[in-house]
Amino acid sequence: MSVSKPPPPPSTSHLAIPPSSTSTPSSSASSPSATSHSTALAPPSPVKISMQEHFAINVCPGPILPIPQISDFFPRFHDYPCTPPPPREKKILKEETFNGETGVGYKDGEKRGDNDGDKEEVFDSDDEDTYLGTLEFSLLFDQENNCLHCTIHKAKGLKAMDSNGLADPYVKLHLLPGASKANKLRTKTLKNTLNPVWNETLVYHGITAADMTTKTLRLCVCDMDRLGRNEFIGEVRVALKKLKEGESKRYNMSLERIAQNKETNNQMVDQGALVAEEERGRILVSLCYNTEKGCLLVGIIRCAHLAAMDSNGYSDPFVKIVLQPDMGKKSKYKTSVKKKTLNPEFNEEFSYEVPLDQLAKKTLEITVWDYDLGMSNDFIGGVELGINASGQRLRHWFECLKNKGKKVEYWHTLTQQGAPSNDKPD
Repeated sequence: MSVSKPPPPPSTSHLAIPPSSTSTPSSSASSPSATSHSTALAPPSPVKISMQEHFAINVCPGPILPIPQISDFFPRFHDYPCTPPPPREKKILKEETFNGETGVGYKDGEKRGDNDGDKEEVFDSDDEDTYLGTLEFSLLFDQENNCLHCTIHKAKGLKAMDSNGLADPYVKLHLLPGASKANKLRTKTLKNTLNPVWNETLVYHGITAADMTTKTLRLCVCDMDRLGRNEFIGEVRVALKKLKEGESKRYNMSLERIAQNKETNNQMVDQGALVAEEERGRILVSLCYNTEKGCLLVGIIRCAHLAAMDSNGYSDPFVKIVLQPDMGKKSKYKTSVKKKTLNPEFNEEFSYEVPLDQLAKKTLEITVWDYDLGMSNDFIGGVELGINASGQRLRHWFECLKNKGKKVEYWHTLTQQGAPSNDKPD
């Protein structure tokens, strides 16, 4: 009686060959007991899969998506037209609660649509359309004192900038055109919050009605970073021509990312011819003729938006005044030096003993300088008040002579007038 051989042991290779179904005549003539014993020992045939599918099953249970190549995004490098691969769709998370309503949750960076039937649009967190928060502030223009009051109230829902999911926000203000350190104001920094409350008032001095028609206020919200560079969160802009004199207007605006380009900057610079003059700054001067003492009182109150003369972006300004024709040392005065500022406040007063009939023939020269230790002082700008002046400078002089005993204050724009041919250290 012939006994069938046992099947060979299964191979360790994934390409194992199943045992042949054909048998020898001797095995076919074997007894039924032998046949059943042989069938029970036969192993199941292994499934044939490739090595790539084997790893794909263990690593990626879903369909295998093609890896985008960099050349797919630059079709000009192909000899034949091709389209970039379709974007990967983000999965919808389980139901979550939004503002008390139960709906479908979305991952960070996705935006909810108004229509449920429409496909949801996906935005990256750094996209311009991302919600950055809102800023609430108030503006008041005081034309009598030539001041613009900016009250920063609070911000809501700011974008998280730090690793702890919070931010250290502050607000800085600029006047456009001509944004520089001379017209930059900023609030205090509040730590670890996305809903800061400042309630802080910042004041721009030397703002005239003409400025309100051409200037734009830019308010930037930034995140302070001690270890690195401060990060920009968003900004809003307000055209000051829409602001009425003496009326406090409250704003609540969404922050935006406004990209500046050379064309917009050039347009802003070309808007007014006064921009070149304003680069030197302005000075607030008070004049008063005291009839009892028979003298002219000249008050140097403050300067605003001075030009930066030092490498640190600031100046060390002081003011010199001279009553021409020269009357010797009694006709020359100088204020104290204010360190590292472009908006100094002096509040100093000087007197000239001169009869009223002679004062009409005099000229008052006011110049602003940057103090440099051991070097020649830098000339910032100047202004002349007197009978030979014109415009607002002449008007200021006439009102002083007309309203004896009364202080008359005017803001004047500094120009190159009064610049010396060679600077000498004082």
